[in-house]
Amino acid sequence: MPARRILSVWFPRLGAERLLRRMAPAGDMPFAMVCDTGQMQVLSSVSQAAEAAGLRPGQPLRDAHALCAGLVTRLQNPQAEAAFLDALTRWAGRFSPWVAAERPDALLLDITGCAHLFGGEAEMVERVAGEAADLGLTALCGLADTVGAAWALARYAGAAPGHERSGDAIDQEARATRSRAAKRRHWERGGAAPSLAAPRAGPARIAPPGQAHGLLSPLPVAALRLAPEQVEALARVGLRRVGDLLGQPRGPLARRFGREVILRLDQAIGAVPEPVSPAAAPPRFAVRLSLPEPIGLTDDMLAALDRLVPRLCTLLREKGRGVRRVRLQAWRVDDTMQWIEAGLARAADAPDRIRPLLAHRIDEIEAGFGIDMLRLEAVQTEPLHERTRSGHLEATAAARARAGRGAALDDLIGRIGGRLGMEAITRRHPVSSHIPEKCAQVLAAAWSEPAGDWPAPPAPRPLLLWRPEPVTALDSPHPPGAFRWRGRDHALAEARGPERIAPEWWLDEPDWRSGVRDYWQVITQAGEKLWLFYAHGAALSPGWFCQGRFA
Repeated sequence: MPARRILSVWFPRLGAERLLRRMAPAGDMPFAMVCDTGQMQVLSSVSQAAEAAGLRPGQPLRDAHALCAGLVTRLQNPQAEAAFLDALTRWAGRFSPWVAAERPDALLLDITGCAHLFGGEAEMVERVAGEAADLGLTALCGLADTVGAAWALARYAGAAPGHERSGDAIDQEARATRSRAAKRRHWERGGAAPSLAAPRAGPARIAPPGQAHGLLSPLPVAALRLAPEQVEALARVGLRRVGDLLGQPRGPLARRFGREVILRLDQAIGAVPEPVSPAAAPPRFAVRLSLPEPIGLTDDMLAALDRLVPRLCTLLREKGRGVRRVRLQAWRVDDTMQWIEAGLARAADAPDRIRPLLAHRIDEIEAGFGIDMLRLEAVQTEPLHERTRSGHLEATAAARARAGRGAALDDLIGRIGGRLGMEAITRRHPVSSHIPEKCAQVLAAAWSEPAGDWPAPPAPRPLLLWRPEPVTALDSPHPPGAFRWRGRDHALAEARGPERIAPEWWLDEPDWRSGVRDYWQVITQAGEKLWLFYAHGAALSPGWFCQGRFA
């Protein structure tokens, strides 16, 4: 059986070059994509000309304009970039039947047994990069036996070093070490990992079968797909190259830096398998409306919804699906896009269930210079099964009435969830437990059914329930005539009980280490109705506690 061979194809300028392909020839015009982080705008992707001017992804936009006054920018569209990467996945299918998208800007191909069809591995890699260049894209390829090694070679093999400095820079080292330190790479002296902004192609990106170990050793630890904080922690103790980790004992390394470091290292050298798992293409349900003239009025947007929503529901109904989350995209004349989303508490394929959720959020879309295309997409769908009603006429009418009430409640949850978030709306469900604070659980209303009949407790439960609070009273199992709670003195007027509740012996709960409890409904002379219990004592001392208040 041939050795497994993995090809990683990285598009370092995917966002910028996606739009440059559609724009008029701009020569050496610096171009960058901009994303809004909430506090400022930063560059998400830069073109080759912008990169030559000293710009890099993650740089604030104001700093970029200060370095390059002629910079041209566009707002990032992550949904369009994801769709473009999916299109590249289909394009890469001509090289291997086993292709997976590695979001946000790379592809993984299992080319085992495929390279000979293109004249060999080197010729295949050259053809992939060449066809990507014909598409207007910069593609860097790494070929190795494992996913981790191919990922590292595509991004770091032959990368031009950056200029980041740290506290271990050469001008801060002892004079006796400067001559030796000057010969080391900056990231071996404690600096940041090599910059990914200026990659170079080279033969070192192809690791012959079984020889990835030697090519990985001189690379920085960031090539192991570690988080930035883990890279910094390793650099502080002098572990800056992959070869430095290969010779370390695994136990202390995992205890100090986490098991993920060991996992990523083993995946890169092939000790832990990491398959390439291409996801099956999900069914897409989307409709589009192209407009002859740009629109910007709310009434025009609502009229467009009246045409889009029924068409989308027809597509869903033909496939027996119901939508749980729907997205409306508005493409403006300046080639930017805004969108709104709405979630439904229950999957539906009826226009009158979907349209109101989008209509009340339509004002969130800024038309700008005008909107010339609208697209409605069912982002999340579920199977929707038809229900056959049977029985007597009265039973059928009652079932329809219940279904109508349920749909009204689901629509209400959807409208409120559109403003607060679907996770913010909850409902309580009974739990099979005799412990008062564990007899119910909180579930998201959009992903749970209404609770049925609640089991009746042996005694009334208080309206408000909290963790037990100590009560100062005589140490006796009989209700005290006077007690002190929350800094106030209370006199007993009436007491009902007791209700004995034992702890769940198969669980160790700190609040129930006081043993068996006798609960009493206590009414004070001031009119307060409290829920007190006497703990008989087990691992903790006995005493009186207050756990709730009745209405």
